[in-house]
Amino acid sequence: MKKSVKMGMLGLALVIPSFLLLFATVVVPILVSFKESLTNEEGGYDLSNYNYLFTDKLMRSNIVFTLEVTVISVVLVLIISYALAAYMRFNQGKLVKWIRSMYMIPIFIPSVIATYGLIQLLGNHGWVARLLLLVGGGSLPRIIFDMKGIIIAQMWFNIPFTTMLLGSALAGVPDSIMESAKDVGAGRIKLFTRFIVPLTYKTLLVAVTFVFMGVIGSFTAPFLLGPNAPQMLGVSMEQIFGVFQEKQQAAALAFFTFLLCSFMGFFYIRSMIKEEGARS
Repeated sequence: MKKSVKMGMLGLALVIPSFLLLFATVVVPILVSFKESLTNEEGGYDLSNYNYLFTDKLMRSNIVFTLEVTVISVVLVLIISYALAAYMRFNQGKLVKWIRSMYMIPIFIPSVIATYGLIQLLGNHGWVARLLLLVGGGSLPRIIFDMKGIIIAQMWFNIPFTTMLLGSALAGVPDSIMESAKDVGAGRIKLFTRFIVPLTYKTLLVAVTFVFMGVIGSFTAPFLLGPNAPQMLGVSMEQIFGVFQEKQQAAALAFFTFLLCSFMGFFYIRSMIKEEGARS
């Protein structure tokens, strides 16, 4: 047997266990959920459950609300994380050292504890509200238990990890490129748009994908900090399945959420394929 054939067989043998695990834990549940989502009350198959998602007024508002929270959270997380990563990359001093030693702390705080902390901090009777009353600043405007509370929580959860990703990408930008661009008269805006962003675009796309999927599928913060209506899709799914016992509708909502994440993942995979094609 040729050496190339042996190496090919060895490669397949190494890949097959991972593929089978992925198939059993990801592909099979997706297919089962899709089949369940097509099942109607009579036991037949149709699109009635999906029709419910887009014709019911409350479900439509939940979908729109989820997309609004997700898009706003992704944009804010990327802006703040990129600013922090760029500041740490191109500056020195005590403030940079302090940021580097502190920005990763939220990663090690469980989401339930962090959410409870936000309630104690920003609630109607929280620390900030009591401090305002003491200094005569009036009552605190409503911050949590609506969209703002969820977005604040998502920023807390996602900024550290995103900053770490972007910081690693920015660390790979050669100083020689920056210095050469400055020598020919490139300003800060041109440096950022013509050099920094293109060199970190791949990591930026990875960060967008991870943050998008993390926010749209989140449950703890939307459940504890979100409004009663409209709701994020994760909270709505739990209520449909656990409270109303509508298994088929919950499956339809789960598969629809999977499609939203797949839509975002499509752009990442397409970008990676184009990059590999350009390299070859």
